Amino acid sequence: MKPQFSRAPAPELLPRFAAIVGEKYAITDPATLEPYLIEGRGVYHGRTSMLLRPGSVDEVSAILKLANETGTPLVPQGGNTGLVGGQIPFDGELLLSLTRLDRIREVDPQSNTITCEAGVVLQKAQEAAARADRLLPLSLGAEGSCTIGGNLSSNAGGTGALAYGIARELMLGVEVVLADGRVLNLLRKLKKDNTGYDLRHIFVGAEGTLGVITAAVLKLFPRPRAVETAFVGMESPAAALNLLNRAQTRAGGTVTSFELICRAVIDFALRRAHGVRDPLERVHPWYVLIEVSSQHAEGLRESVENLLAEAIEQGIVTDATIATSLDQQRAFWHLRHILPEAQKPEGGSIKHDVAVPVAAVPEFLAEASAAVKALVPGCRPVPFGHLGDGNIHFNVTQPAGADSAQFLARWDEMNAAVNKIVLRLGGSISAEHGIGKLKRDSLAKVKDPVALELMRDLKRMLDPNGILNLGKVL
Repeated sequence: MKPQFSRAPAPELLPRFAAIVGEKYAITDPATLEPYLIEGRGVYHGRTSMLLRPGSVDEVSAILKLANETGTPLVPQGGNTGLVGGQIPFDGELLLSLTRLDRIREVDPQSNTITCEAGVVLQKAQEAAARADRLLPLSLGAEGSCTIGGNLSSNAGGTGALAYGIARELMLGVEVVLADGRVLNLLRKLKKDNTGYDLRHIFVGAEGTLGVITAAVLKLFPRPRAVETAFVGMESPAAALNLLNRAQTRAGGTVTSFELICRAVIDFALRRAHGVRDPLERVHPWYVLIEVSSQHAEGLRESVENLLAEAIEQGIVTDATIATSLDQQRAFWHLRHILPEAQKPEGGSIKHDVAVPVAAVPEFLAEASAAVKALVPGCRPVPFGHLGDGNIHFNVTQPAGADSAQFLARWDEMNAAVNKIVLRLGGSISAEHGIGKLKRDSLAKVKDPVALELMRDLKRMLDPNGILNLGKVL
């Protein structure tokens, strides 16, 4: 049997690391470690000899300083909701959990900012903003457990990206502990700052390979005075794209979410009793979940009704319903957020988190569906995602009754077929989940060679001793 590769720290170093955080927060018990070592889909299972849970920036700094001096690799982790293995220690590295850095340092409604430590759960930050009559628009299915540091490290997207942008665009300032333990303080609320190179964004989307984010200043927005949410049935993604363009010019408010969903994945959710109901009376091949927001309390519903009525009259939309209560609105969104979970009982699922130009989404869906069905006859494409920004989760479920292991063994082959179409259409093989371990080899094949070399140069400069999240991204 081939021995396991190890980046585990020397046993005599463990007491020195434990002394920084205290015995209570230096975890070695296997049962306690287990939840930190398995990611949500169960694809990856890691190993570590110690989990460190620092409670301050000073403790993070001391940990990294010691790790750098002793050449001890470590893996930063937030809420452990990542889907590409970026937060998992595979080779025995120390695991650095940021969840105790969970203070909201400030909510400033006048500046429209919130300053959060890295371990603040996204939902907690959203609620703090709401208490100040403000909106933190970053919204994800995992918002009840994912953390601000993880959101920034993976450059999370979510359902509000269409109107408000992704995590990078929502960040004004950041605090980062570098590999050698120095603290880089760029924690400012400024929208304009031209004092030299803008270093903030180097660390967003870097997945903990260049430094450890410990706090950030995020943008807030005025809370909408009216929100209308509708579930719409239609015949094709091309019809959905038509509706998107109409909604953005005629809805009487800001289109904040526009989610495309195929019928097959809704059937999965209904079949497995995920507490959902069919959103419309009749079955349709495709659906759109659309949300429109306005700062005007009156008139938005009428505007959305007129938009949908006109679309039905012109044959763009087959049927639609607008939520009449907060409970119905929540039910619509619950159906959308449960879709990844609904796929699990159906067997093996090969995932693609990709983006193409918005106008190319119908072409991509048609070509990719044909390609995977030709590759694995009987497989079931179940695409859904953020049509408004071109980000589609093109997931492919195994043929009914097939052997899951045999199907999943074709992961790389199917990824290559889908990625070829994505790249031809000018798209990206990773839209919002990151690279991590899952897509590291693919990145080297698709990234511009000069860009890839610059990334490696940055890694060597900021982490010369190679202690930060080795084997991820690069």
